[in-house]
Amino acid sequence: MFDKKYISRLFTLNPTIKVLLQDARNPEIAQNLLRAYVDEISQMMNKNLQKSQPLEWVLQNKCLQALERIISVRSERLSEFSITKLLWLLANGYNNDLPADLDDGFFEEMIHLFLGIHGKSGICNDEKIPGFTNLHGRQAALLRSAQLDELGRKNKDYILKYPSGLGKDIIQLRAENRKFILAQYRASEKDWNNYLWQIRHIIRSAGELEKLITLTDEEKTAIKKARGGKLPFGITPYYVSLMDRAPGRKRDHAVRAQVIPPLNYVDAMLAHRDDRETSFDFMLEHDTSPIDLITRRYPMIVIFKPYNTCSQICVYCQRNWEIDDVYAKRAMATKSKIMQAIDWLREHPLINEVLVTGGDPLVMQDERIDFILSELAKLEHIERIRIGSRTPVVLPQRYTDSLVNIIAKYHVPGKREIVLVTHFEHPYEITPEAMEAVQKIRLKGMSVYNQAVFTIENSRRFELAALRRHLRLIGVDPYYSFNTKGKEETRNYRVPLARLQQEIEEEARLLPGLVRTDEAVYNVPGLGKNYIRAGQDHSLLTILPNGKRVYEFHPWEKNLSLADTYIDTDVSIYDYLKKLERRGENIDDYKTIWYYF
Repeated sequence: MFDKKYISRLFTLNPTIKVLLQDARNPEIAQNLLRAYVDEISQMMNKNLQKSQPLEWVLQNKCLQALERIISVRSERLSEFSITKLLWLLANGYNNDLPADLDDGFFEEMIHLFLGIHGKSGICNDEKIPGFTNLHGRQAALLRSAQLDELGRKNKDYILKYPSGLGKDIIQLRAENRKFILAQYRASEKDWNNYLWQIRHIIRSAGELEKLITLTDEEKTAIKKARGGKLPFGITPYYVSLMDRAPGRKRDHAVRAQVIPPLNYVDAMLAHRDDRETSFDFMLEHDTSPIDLITRRYPMIVIFKPYNTCSQICVYCQRNWEIDDVYAKRAMATKSKIMQAIDWLREHPLINEVLVTGGDPLVMQDERIDFILSELAKLEHIERIRIGSRTPVVLPQRYTDSLVNIIAKYHVPGKREIVLVTHFEHPYEITPEAMEAVQKIRLKGMSVYNQAVFTIENSRRFELAALRRHLRLIGVDPYYSFNTKGKEETRNYRVPLARLQQEIEEEARLLPGLVRTDEAVYNVPGLGKNYIRAGQDHSLLTILPNGKRVYEFHPWEKNLSLADTYIDTDVSIYDYLKKLERRGENIDDYKTIWYYF
């Protein structure tokens, strides 16, 4: 449902559009009239008949382009929805014919779009032309420096809101947690530092977990229901020690959310148990797997998956559809299958990079890791082996001297590079133990990169910036920030694409260059990564009655070879902001989000 006051508010902002819609006998005529209206406004802008602040002019032009796209015949065809028809129904009072799912989110989108079209976004209302622009030399530089100090202070205040696991008080808290957990298991510090002990004591039930931390009723119900339905669930004792004992989720929200599934997620997963491969394989890996264990979406790199389980399961993992359980006994591919994949790689010499992932390959035994790396190293055309592993975050004890030496012996500068790619999602996950694991790899001359998934849990103002800052300090280079997408069961985690675009421009942009080295991407199912920083890689098609935007994503091989585009429906900006508000955020801090398309 929607607040009917929105209708008058919408057309009060743009009475001309209302008149055009009322003059049209049908939506088709209305569409032509709106296109003519957009053309007229664009011509007036280009003739500079309406003088405006330069940045407001840029925004106004962007909004006009967005309106032109969403009312186009092509957008209607691809999205299977006519926004012109909906506006026509609203303007002519045909309330009985309105879509049942029409809600406030749609009106908020259109209101902000109309404000932008008329140069009234209000984004620059409180800003004055900087005084240094009218000065020169040292006098200008001093004034500019003072302005940058003020901007820097605001940024720092935001970043300091998010504590990392490197803070003295947090280190002490985790030490107490560790002591408590060890007491429950009657174990020692030596046990704790043994990764095999950690694996043997993976927490697999709500009953076991609530002995270590306090769970809410919903958390307990979700875990019990997941286990009852044989959904994979498990947490290492180490990762449990990163959680606060109290259930408030004030600081450990991202840690808990990583592994404790929401109830609606469990229900959705269980509802699709019988069609897991077609429903859950939303990245279409079946369609890009030329042989078992191999996925190929690019000319020179493949994914190699010899082991399809982990030391613990991330709730929104894109491959959880093929994982039976945490540290499952039958997760290891046979040597025969591994060698078939290696032989396939031998027959494709154009491939020079292999991402060994899974599952988590570093949960395998040393001997199997050594075997796989040695076989890959025999292929002269392989220049780089990437190892995808979350063990630095959830099981840093795994980085024994033995493991590090095995990996390092295949790193041969000038011939073959070995790199580690991991998944820190929040500053609260960064600990002295994780830093030690990273440094063991770095001291052998190998690089460590991070792929963050942009979710509701790390999407507040400067939250991802805080993560980047601490990653660099422990020796990890930010690499990718993935937009959450696709699966309905993970809707609790999803963030609008516009928020990630806003984060790039307004938060990451303020960090030093070496700290903001990650690229924001949308991973297109069956195709590969789409760099959302670039407008030419995606476009807005329409805004649905429920306030959700529909985007068209372009394939990476555009201009190189023929490939189809991909259509996806985003989550509602309005609903997302309401979630942030419930978490205590001032949504005025996010007001520019509506103008990222």
